[in-house]
Amino acid sequence: MRKSLLPILVIAFTLILIARIFYLQILNDSFKLKAENNSIKIEYEIPERGNIYDRNGKLLVTNQTSYDIMVVPREVQNIDTLEFCKLLGISKNNFIKSIIKAKKFSTRLPSLFLAQLNHSEISAFQEKMRNFPGFYFQKRMLRNYEVNYGANIFGFITQVNEESLREHSYYKNGDLTGKQGIEESYERILRGTKGVKYFQKDKFNKKIGSYKNGKYDTISVKGSDINLSIDGELQAYGQQLMINKRGGIVAIEPKTGQILALVTAPSYDPALLVGRSKSKNYTKLYYDSIAKPLYDRGLLAEYPPGSPFKILTGLIGLQEGVIYESTTFICNHGFSYGRGSFMKCHGSGPHQLNNGIYNSCNTYFGNAYMLTIKKYLKPSEGVDIWGNYLKSFGLGNYMGYDLPIGRKGKIPTSETYNKIYPNRKWKSTTIVSNAIGQGEVLMTPIQLANMMAAIANHGYYYTPHIVRKITGQTIDPKFTTKHITTIDEKNFLPVIDGLFDVYNYGTARGLNVSGIDICGKTGTAENFAKVDGKRVQLEDHSIFVAFAPKNNPKIAIAILIENGGAGRTIAGPIASLMIEKYLKRKISRTDLEIKVLNTSLKNQYDLSLNKNKIYLN
Repeated sequence: MRKSLLPILVIAFTLILIARIFYLQILNDSFKLKAENNSIKIEYEIPERGNIYDRNGKLLVTNQTSYDIMVVPREVQNIDTLEFCKLLGISKNNFIKSIIKAKKFSTRLPSLFLAQLNHSEISAFQEKMRNFPGFYFQKRMLRNYEVNYGANIFGFITQVNEESLREHSYYKNGDLTGKQGIEESYERILRGTKGVKYFQKDKFNKKIGSYKNGKYDTISVKGSDINLSIDGELQAYGQQLMINKRGGIVAIEPKTGQILALVTAPSYDPALLVGRSKSKNYTKLYYDSIAKPLYDRGLLAEYPPGSPFKILTGLIGLQEGVIYESTTFICNHGFSYGRGSFMKCHGSGPHQLNNGIYNSCNTYFGNAYMLTIKKYLKPSEGVDIWGNYLKSFGLGNYMGYDLPIGRKGKIPTSETYNKIYPNRKWKSTTIVSNAIGQGEVLMTPIQLANMMAAIANHGYYYTPHIVRKITGQTIDPKFTTKHITTIDEKNFLPVIDGLFDVYNYGTARGLNVSGIDICGKTGTAENFAKVDGKRVQLEDHSIFVAFAPKNNPKIAIAILIENGGAGRTIAGPIASLMIEKYLKRKISRTDLEIKVLNTSLKNQYDLSLNKNKIYLN
């Protein structure tokens, strides 16, 4: 048996090898379809990208035809270089650089030589293409923007880089891919599927017909269309209101988490990043370190939330049982919380929860915060419990929305303060500024808007997202999963009453809109910068958060205007106008609209820049 084992194994392996060779050479000729095969030419048909619509079916982004000149370096022989360059309007130096780059990629495979020619340019080339062996053109679909807003939402398309070519077999040199915004997040859905055609070549590299009668050819499949949750009209209006201002506006539908508007200012026309001027325009935008038009302040900018944070301080105090609706604190134009420590306040007299909210009383919320921390034996325990409540609102972490950029914000923990105070000699009075949204707390505008959505819903929210519908597909289930905060529903009712009275008796008096019950909160966040190594206070940021209507809310919104001053001066009017625009589709508060449109903070930004020699974020 042992003597026969070796011959049996040899025979078996031989039969397997013969069968494999027979399969590859006789039954399966797909190996011939490799691009390196000299007798086969592969041509790809690039599909149209999916269209992008707003929530109401308005077309925002579609496609336009463009053409790329491709080159196979080894096939380029005996051409009139000067005639070629003149025909395409390029220099001989650029010609040489492009050929060298193509050869580095491959001498046998096609590379992009010149991108994004229009119909007239490619027609002139096509007439004389026979004189330039090794060159051919390929149709591309570029983006065509039907609107001049929403660049931060859409993103743009650009050539794939070498890393993408290595990591994704789908892409070939010269292909386009989504970058930033929806184009990047939903690239696989929007790009569609390429078509492939195989041609037999003769010894002169001429196509002599379809390979195997088109047996292996496939047709391209257009990318899926996407409906955004964005309300195009509201988005455009928000960008109009933000002219000559810096900051962000984020509006969310509370019951679904769908983002209704995502405005960043300054911004740019998305059409600037299409066509042969794209690189030049992108470079100009990228190096604008003053306005930073490519920087999405709604998603990336982290600010002290200021007085809107008092809403959470009150909710946590109620949940912890350290305050009640009737709990009263006496305010003497500020809060004295230690020897020589005084927190200024514009209110005075007795304050309970309701007028504490609508008067934005520092004394009330300073006391509520300190009582929360002092409830526990160690301040470290109190701070961590306080922080856990905040995390249940999605704070201190990435929101998980369907855009590729974001920041976590910051919710301090006991570890934070142990690092700041290594001797661990800190207590509630040391960190009381957290109570009013200063201290170490940082939030992004989208986190502020989501906070208001959770409050509008009496304690739950859905992960914010910007895609409402995808043709032929379903939305990621994480966007329809309810997140419940750790605050009992009953505790939201008195807080919401206080937010409603902000418009009736409080800091937003005069910003109300007839027929709409708005709940809101003004905010003024202190703004500091380092100048020559010194901490210098600059013009405050203007903040406003709101939702409406009070019952069955349809919109939650957060506005932050850099260096805008008090919350009611500019952010508050923008909130009222955006809410009315969405709910009524028209504006009755034309006085507020005129005020906002005529307000320019450009001089403020220029003055601060020149005076302090810094760029203000």
